[in-house]
Amino acid sequence: MATLSVKPGQRFTVPDWHTSSHLISADAERRRSASHQVRQEARTLRNETSNQAKWDEHDNRTRLAERIRSVNRWKETLDKCLADVDAEIDALAKVKEAAERALQAKNLPLEVAIECLTLRESRSAINMVRDPVEEDLHKEVKLIDKAKRELQQKASKAFEQLCLLQEVRQQLSSDHQCKMEALELDRMCLSLSVNSPNISFKVNPTWVPNRSTTVDEWEQNSQSNKQRAEAEMKTSAELREATVLAIAQTNNELEAQRVATEFALRKRIRDLEKAYDELQWQEQNTLEEIADMEEEIRCLEEELRRKMQVLKVAHTRLETRTYRPHADLCRDQVQYGLTDEVHQLEGAIRALRQKLAESQDSLDALYRQLHRIRTDLGCKTNSLVLDNKCMDTRRKLLVPSERFLPEAETFPRATTRTLPVRTNGQQELVQERATDCIP
Repeated sequence: MATLSVKPGQRFTVPDWHTSSHLISADAERRRSASHQVRQEARTLRNETSNQAKWDEHDNRTRLAERIRSVNRWKETLDKCLADVDAEIDALAKVKEAAERALQAKNLPLEVAIECLTLRESRSAINMVRDPVEEDLHKEVKLIDKAKRELQQKASKAFEQLCLLQEVRQQLSSDHQCKMEALELDRMCLSLSVNSPNISFKVNPTWVPNRSTTVDEWEQNSQSNKQRAEAEMKTSAELREATVLAIAQTNNELEAQRVATEFALRKRIRDLEKAYDELQWQEQNTLEEIADMEEEIRCLEEELRRKMQVLKVAHTRLETRTYRPHADLCRDQVQYGLTDEVHQLEGAIRALRQKLAESQDSLDALYRQLHRIRTDLGCKTNSLVLDNKCMDTRRKLLVPSERFLPEAETFPRATTRTLPVRTNGQQELVQERATDCIP
């Protein structure tokens, strides 16, 4: 008899089969519901993240644009500040050069004043006086020294201020360069999009560099640079005004002193010329008086010789009459007359000799005075020559030095001057007698 083979294993009942089917259907429903829920949440998440990303990206683009505008405003401010600093540097440099030129220009007046003082040291005798000209020349030297010190101080301050302005400009330029680089980077960031080819993931992109600053610190830095630049420019402008004022003031003071000195010098020259003319007049009158006195002395000597001859006659008569014999040797009227004549002649001779001695003394005094006049004339001449040379030297202050040509000396020196001679050999006699009369 044939047998039915049965597959080994567990056998399930129909209810189990139905239960399994129901379970599978329920699980499927549940899985689909869960999947639907996940899909809904994913869609919602996608929408939310997409919107959030778009808004974040929009906000950051707006922030970048605002930041670019802010940085650009500061860049423009720094541009203007740099231009102002450059203009101030140029202006201060020009004023500094003007002060240095003014300082250099003071060398010529100083040299002229010292040269005039040196020339006037060659005066001699009584003409070596401390007159207003010398006082004004010393005052001029002191004024020039003071002006040079003041201008040197202004030039030094201008140099120091230029260094400070250069330092400020360097800071502004550095800040301006940083602003330019920041603008370039922010504009590049603003131009980036999801389609840009140079985007990538970065390692730890949210780290904060140690050298980073806050917005307030960033703005305070630029504001500080701007304020310092404005302060230095204000100081520079005040220094420029003070320097220009110092240049004008020193020039005016020196010009006023130059006018005063030259006025005093011209007045001194006029006084010397007046004194020189007076001495010439005295010299001429003295020469005339010497000639008259010498003529008078010759007359006295001639008269003395005549009186001596007459006295000889009277003496001879008296001596001869003593040889009269005996009673004829009487004291008659002739005897008395001759005796009176001798006495009169002797008195006249004594008077003539005394007057001759007085005349000789007076003539010697005249020769001494003539020598003194001529000596003083030489001193006055020398002083006039020196003061005229000073006037010629001071012409350098009015004309360019390369065009200055000193004039030839026109005032006669005493050593080359000849005095009028009344008699032959009188010129040599005057010098000899004057030399003999000097004690």
